[in-house]
Amino acid sequence: MTNSGPIGQGPGAPGGPAGQPGRADGRKELPLLNERIRDREVRLIDEEGNQLGIKPTREALSIAREKGLDLFLVQPDASPPVARIMDYGRFKFEQEKRNREAKKKHHIVDVKEIKMRYKIEDHDYQVKLRHAQKFLQDGDKIKVLIMLRGREVQHKDLAIQLMARFLKELDDLAIVDREAKLEGKSVIMILSPNPQRARTSG
Repeated sequence: MTNSGPIGQGPGAPGGPAGQPGRADGRKELPLLNERIRDREVRLIDEEGNQLGIKPTREALSIAREKGLDLFLVQPDASPPVARIMDYGRFKFEQEKRNREAKKKHHIVDVKEIKMRYKIEDHDYQVKLRHAQKFLQDGDKIKVLIMLRGREVQHKDLAIQLMARFLKELDDLAIVDREAKLEGKSVIMILSPNPQRARTSG
C-alpha cells in the first residue's frame, strides 16, 4: 500500500482527479476502491450505514483497514464524494447474484421456428413436439411452419389438419397468436406460451 501515491496532488495529478484524461478513463474502468480514491476528502459512511462526517481520505482508508474492510466510493460525483466502508468482495458477489436473478425474471422472448412436412414420420413429429414444448416452457413463442413444394399446395388441408393436431397436443402450454393458414407455399401458425402454465419450472 502506498499512502502518498494516488491520494492528493502528486506530480502526476495536476488539478486533482480530472487533471489528466487518461486518469479519468482509469476511474471509469476500475472500481473506485481504497488506494484508487484520488479525492483529498470524503463524506464517510461506516459499514452499518452510520454517517461519520467528512474525513480526509487517508484517515477514512485507515479506519476501513483497521476493521479489515474496504473503502469504496458509492457517490463519486458528489461534493465531497461519498465513501462507504464495506466488504467489497462480498458486495460485488451479492450485486452479481442480483443481476443474474434479474435477468432470469426479465426473459427476452424469442420466436423459435419449427419446420415440418405434412407427410412427417411419427418419430420426427414427436421430436418436433418435444422441441415445441421446451420452447414454450422456456417462455418463447414458436412459429410452426409446414412447407409445401410444387403440387403439395393442393394438399394444404392436410397440412392444416396436422397443425390442428400439433396445437391440440400443446393445448395446456400454448395460446394461438396466429391461426394456421396458407401463406405463399407454407402453412404457418404462431403460438405464445400460456401464461398460466409456461415457465412452471421457474
